[in-house]
Amino acid sequence: MRSFAMKMMWVWAGLFFAMAGGAAAQNNMHLGHITESWGDTPGKVGLIAILEEEAQIAATHAKLAISNKEDLKNVRMHIAHVENAVDPSVVKSGPGKRYGVIKAAQGIAAHMGFAAGADASDSLKMHSVHVIQCAKNVERWANEIMTKSGYIQGGASDVASQFYADEVADMTGWILNGHDANGDGKIGWEEGEGGLAQMKAHLGYIQ
Repeated sequence: MRSFAMKMMWVWAGLFFAMAGGAAAQNNMHLGHITESWGDTPGKVGLIAILEEEAQIAATHAKLAISNKEDLKNVRMHIAHVENAVDPSVVKSGPGKRYGVIKAAQGIAAHMGFAAGADASDSLKMHSVHVIQCAKNVERWANEIMTKSGYIQGGASDVASQFYADEVADMTGWILNGHDANGDGKIGWEEGEGGLAQMKAHLGYIQ
């Protein structure tokens, strides 16, 4: 009886460690979807990589839009390119990668949440909160960009279009670099502050 009890104890211990190892593997898999590869991105790159690509395209065309604000045709053309990089489900043609800032940010938040599940390290759990908040900031700014861009494309006055184009350019910069929302001279990961740069930093802190 004693040997049977000992044998069962080792069986249960083995099952426990196998389950724990399986959970850790799942955590790492979801983290890898962000940092290494995800199945539906162009070239199966990681979600952080496609976010950066699309955000850079959006920022480039936002700058081109305000480089000659007196030419409303120029403004509207480049704002459409910004929209394509931010949400290609709305503006389907343009220089973007056909994935979009919004979809990438949503994917990062989702997979970071999965990664921080059962048996995640304390480091992963802590920094997942920071990464998710940055992704939510990016998604919010991206949605605001689509709203402001819609005003421009929808027939806003010349003066209003120029104003909205400046706002779009500012927000594409926030997506890439974050935003000092509270004016303290620093950019953290908090709501309204952290962008892609802070997201990447906190991914790098995970142990």
